[in-house]
Amino acid sequence: MTKLTHLSATGDAHMVDVSAKADTKRLARARGRVVMAPETLALAVAGQAKKGDVFGVARVAGIMAAKKTSELIPLCHPLPLSSVSVEITPDESLPGLRVDVEAGVTGKTGVEMEALTAVSVACLTIYDMLKAVDRGMRIDGVELVSKEGGKSGDWRRE
Repeated sequence: MTKLTHLSATGDAHMVDVSAKADTKRLARARGRVVMAPETLALAVAGQAKKGDVFGVARVAGIMAAKKTSELIPLCHPLPLSSVSVEITPDESLPGLRVDVEAGVTGKTGVEMEALTAVSVACLTIYDMLKAVDRGMRIDGVELVSKEGGKSGDWRRE
C-alpha cells in the first residue's frame, strides 16, 4: 500500500517537508465542465449575461484561484507559479462550457492542486454568472488530465 505523505507516523495530518527536494520544472493540466440549457449557453456565447463577460470573469477567477490554492487547501505549499492559463470553450454537444487549465512552476512540489482549484473556481464562477437564468446547471468532470516533472515523473489520464 502506498504511504500517504501528508500523514505522520502516528496518523496526524502535517505539511510535507520538501526542503531537501531539488527545484524542477513542473506542469499540470486539469479540466472540468459546466453543463447548462442550450439557451443559457447561447446567452453566454453572445455576451448577454446580466453580470457581464462570463468568459473573461471566469478566466480571471481561475487564475486568481490558482494563486490562492495554499490558502484554500490546508496542506498545500504556497508556490511561485510561473504560468496559469485558463481556456473556456463552448460545447454545444453538452451543451455547456468546457474549462481547461494548465499551471506551471519551477519548484520542489507539483502544481496539480493549483490546476484543479483553478478549474473548480472557474466553473463555480460560470455558474454564478449564469445562475439567474439557469439554476439547473451542473458542474462535473473536474479531473487532473496530466502532470509533468518531479520525482514521480510524468502521468497522463488514459
